[in-house]
Amino acid sequence: MKPGVRAALLMLACSLPASAASTEAEPLAGLGRVIASLIVVIAMILASGWLLKRFPAAGRTNGRLRSLESIAVGMKERIVLVQVGEKQVLLGVASGNVSTLMVLDQPLPEPSRPNAPQLATSFASLLRGVRGDQR
Repeated sequence: MKPGVRAALLMLACSLPASAASTEAEPLAGLGRVIASLIVVIAMILASGWLLKRFPAAGRTNGRLRSLESIAVGMKERIVLVQVGEKQVLLGVASGNVSTLMVLDQPLPEPSRPNAPQLATSFASLLRGVRGDQR
């Protein structure tokens, strides 16, 4: 046998166990990626549930009953302002207990909120002033 062919066969024989080991490791690496992705998805689902529980959407409308505002006063205690028809009711909510704190005959005035376009315009002018851009 020629020395070049013998060297090629020797290199081929030496490379076989390495390629066999790499093919065995590849499915394990793929399985690791799948498990890691699954853990990330489960963590995102749990985080979304926690956020929705922690920050409920204020002003949900179910017809004649609306939750106007809510404030946490403890770990499991909240004070909630609810609109029922023309009246507003202040409720104390704790785990397993809801108490009426006060019934308001006159509704509280709506808090003034900045107008979004005016706020965006003022922010843009502020940004231009910081950058030194005078348009």
